[in-house]
Amino acid sequence: MLLKLHKQPALRMVMGAAIAFFLFALFFTLHRHFTFYSSYDQGIFNQVFWNGIHGRFFQSSLSSQLSTNVVHNGEVPEVFYHRLGQHFTPALLLWLPLYALFPSPATLTVLQVTLVTAAGLVLYVLARQHLEPGISALITISFYGANAVLGPTLANFHDICQIPLFTFGLLLAMEKRWWWLFWVLAVLILAVREDSGVSLFSIGFYMILSKRYPKAGLAVCTLSFAYMIVLTNLIMPLFSEDISQRFMMERFGQYADGEEASTLEIIWGMVSNPWRLIVELFSPFFGTIKYLLGQWLPLAFVPAISPASWMVAGFPLLKLLLGKGQSVLAINIRYAMTIVPGLFYGAILWWAGQSDFRIWIRHFKGGRKAQTSDIGEAEVQPPKSVSPSFRRFWVICLCLSVFFTFTSNPNRTFYFLIPDSIQPLVYVPVTRQWEHVSQVRPLLAQIPPDASVATTTYLVPHLSGRREIIRFPSLQLRNDAGEVVNVDYIIADLWQAQQYQAAFNEERGLLQQSVPAIDRLSGSGEYGIIGFKDGVILMQKGVASNEQAIAAWQAFRQQISLT
Repeated sequence: MLLKLHKQPALRMVMGAAIAFFLFALFFTLHRHFTFYSSYDQGIFNQVFWNGIHGRFFQSSLSSQLSTNVVHNGEVPEVFYHRLGQHFTPALLLWLPLYALFPSPATLTVLQVTLVTAAGLVLYVLARQHLEPGISALITISFYGANAVLGPTLANFHDICQIPLFTFGLLLAMEKRWWWLFWVLAVLILAVREDSGVSLFSIGFYMILSKRYPKAGLAVCTLSFAYMIVLTNLIMPLFSEDISQRFMMERFGQYADGEEASTLEIIWGMVSNPWRLIVELFSPFFGTIKYLLGQWLPLAFVPAISPASWMVAGFPLLKLLLGKGQSVLAINIRYAMTIVPGLFYGAILWWAGQSDFRIWIRHFKGGRKAQTSDIGEAEVQPPKSVSPSFRRFWVICLCLSVFFTFTSNPNRTFYFLIPDSIQPLVYVPVTRQWEHVSQVRPLLAQIPPDASVATTTYLVPHLSGRREIIRFPSLQLRNDAGEVVNVDYIIADLWQAQQYQAAFNEERGLLQQSVPAIDRLSGSGEYGIIGFKDGVILMQKGVASNEQAIAAWQAFRQQISLT
């Protein structure tokens, strides 16, 4: 193996990039987690996995707190709530044995970084089906430096981290005509999320339009579309009404007439009002352009002129552009990762001379070469070469992509290097944060592993390996006996909120809600304050308060500015 690497400098570059990406992403994501910057979603997935290894598959009280019954109807969260009504994610079962060996939220972080790193290696093998090693290596390194890859990787664990590996594997299986593997990966892509069929549909669309494998492409489109319709309209509603009453309305409510809508009703709302569809497609205009440029940048904008990129990435991109909300065009958030495989595959075909607009114009005019069963075999153009000047431009684009990712401080991963706000200044030195960590951990250790607990967002992941947990200031949940009970413990990190409240409404709101709630609960004797260190308060139901803890709380309370 070492001899092979020595003789193949491009492969050596790819392996070096993969190792560098893995170590870089793993270090910063684990540092983010262990310094209490991983947040609610990390806790949700950890609780789903924890319940899974205890035989309660896809149940989560944390997910229940986000359900439409709680958010819209005012019900209390349930420990037996099935998350499959919000997101249908059976592919997570693949990684349950790994989690059973290492049951920790950090395991999910390691898993995410590993899956994305492996996706880059599969991408290199895919590129080598068409291109010489040098260009293949550049494309792979561009993947590791893409903002839409780095940003979502330096984040909480998310199910979409599986998409690049499964999709590149499927495209490689298509190139190799390993159809058994192709269909296995097609099923796995569908199993990632209820909407991952959009990505698979886009691949089938390309297979049909390119005339490479039209029959298989038609089968892919039919399977993916039918799966999404049946799943979202018949199966997911069996678990809860979240898909129609919350998630479809929050993302595509502008196409609906009432307060809830199925996927079929949303699709009809789109096609029946094409003018609204066009407006949504280009709104916000400059935000959309900025997002596209960010996606194209690491590949030196080649996907913009590659028809295959538009086809394979087209429908996932369309899903984002037609949605609403701040997260749809946020390149550091997980949804951006769904666009990546199509853009990179299209770039491969462009460099191979198989994805040029002139080729496709002749292709659709029905020329002799366009009628071949595989446009890749028609050899309309020879593979392109990278000139020295374009290589320099490409490297500059890649460096800019990494630079923009770093300076955007994705998911507060680089909080100790880059201020979260300049005016007013919000900056937490790494030494101060680790000092805070050392004060918090003894308080966390006082909470029994089987006790119910309410806690603030950034402590949720560290306590989520249990049956009963919700986010403070909520205190009640419905247990396995069907009884509504108050949690046994409350632990709230108010110091973290204090650092950020000057510039961020979420933290300011947490302080405004938490301080009166703590005063009320301790004053009534319902909960006693049994610990207070460095702005973190620990309370227990039905016990007397510790005098030193009360004094520390009162002193801290005087420091808090709620204005």
